[in-house]
Amino acid sequence: MKKRVLSLLLASAMVVGLTACGGKKADDPAPSKAADPAPAASQPAAPAPADVANDPKVTLIYAEVNPETSIVGQVATEFKRLVEEKSGGSITIDVKYAGVLGPENEVLDGMLAGDDSIDMSRISAFALSTYGCGKATLLSLPYTFVSREHWWNFANSDLAKELLNEPQENGLPLRGLFYGEEGFRHFFGKPALNSIEDMKGKKVRVSTDPVMVGMVEGLGGSATNVAFTELYSNLDSGVVDVAEQPIANYKSNAFDEVAPNLILDGHTLGAIQAVITDTAWAKLTEGQQAVIMEASAEVQKFNQDLSQGEEDKVLEGLKASGCNVVDVPDKSAWQEACSAINSQYTANYAELYQQILDFAK
Repeated sequence: MKKRVLSLLLASAMVVGLTACGGKKADDPAPSKAADPAPAASQPAAPAPADVANDPKVTLIYAEVNPETSIVGQVATEFKRLVEEKSGGSITIDVKYAGVLGPENEVLDGMLAGDDSIDMSRISAFALSTYGCGKATLLSLPYTFVSREHWWNFANSDLAKELLNEPQENGLPLRGLFYGEEGFRHFFGKPALNSIEDMKGKKVRVSTDPVMVGMVEGLGGSATNVAFTELYSNLDSGVVDVAEQPIANYKSNAFDEVAPNLILDGHTLGAIQAVITDTAWAKLTEGQQAVIMEASAEVQKFNQDLSQGEEDKVLEGLKASGCNVVDVPDKSAWQEACSAINSQYTANYAELYQQILDFAK
């Protein structure tokens, strides 16, 4: 058994590092008004070793603020499938979708404070920056990633492990399981958004994260924080003019009904990670821990294969339904407007940030 467990652990460790960080962002809950069927799952999970299948049964509660049909919701579903099959049923993943356990920042606060009612959560890849994880803030800086390929070149690299492991290095009671993404984030609103000039003077809903606030101010807007669960009505009533989300979340939360103008500026990539508390990790046997890490490596690849295709389908549907979609072929003006906030947060990590940028090559 020891040899089997050790081999599983070593294989997993070569693919997935531990834990990531970033700005506190309470984005993306609210139930979906659209329910498209999920795509076919990835390759079937390998049968669990008999000794892992016979380990004490454990149920882990997994928090997801988006609907089950969203990209990240489908990732959670696939992770559940992989873990339960690979463990032979000794581990059950109970996914709570659509923010029923609270917004992302409240879930994360509770996990870090020792609330053992939530074992795992899908969070923004930079959601721990306010807890002293400065390196991961680099992942949230506007216009850092120029393409999905750029992101995945980084996410599948050894450098990504360094950022994933930062919370453990800082003594936080969390460990990372896998990276992923839900598409680039874009601005949308009730008023027309045809260029960067249309951002000036607009009330823009973003989280209270200082990077996001600085980005909006650099673009000439006024950063406004409202609860995600109230964003639909706030857009409809004019409390806020503009908000930002990945394309799939924009549609799955029906924001196109009240804010039908979408400008594809791609200011940040919706980078994500899954984390597990140290308390939950300690509930698992060594064999079960190895199963979790093996499933994490596979679901990261599942997310990579899923995301672009899902987004393309949503965007095609939005255009067909009459949504005003504006492309931004030249982002130089947007990048220049955000240069001050980027300079501020890269000052202490210039070399590391350059390494991240170099994955675009």
